[in-house]
Amino acid sequence: MSKIEIYTKNACIFCDRAKEVFKSKNLKFSEYNIFTNPEYLDELLKRSNGLKKMPQIFINNQHIGGFDKLQLLINKGLFDKMISL
Repeated sequence: MSKIEIYTKNACIFCDRAKEVFKSKNLKFSEYNIFTNPEYLDELLKRSNGLKKMPQIFINNQHIGGFDKLQLLINKGLFDKMISL
């Protein structure tokens, strides 16, 4: 089973959309809300090479990027391949 992690913030429509994608595919994911726990921001900055735009998504410890990158992977048929590894 793939490890899906998503860094989010409150009132973020793209964060909500990404989580809906995961839920619609019945995928479990770990969510790290930087407003709930500010320490997650420091962790994110290290893992994403300084990117702060939300959401930031990781699949099997590979940095995917934001919702636009997730949507691109889905449109190209690559997302399903990544999560079935």
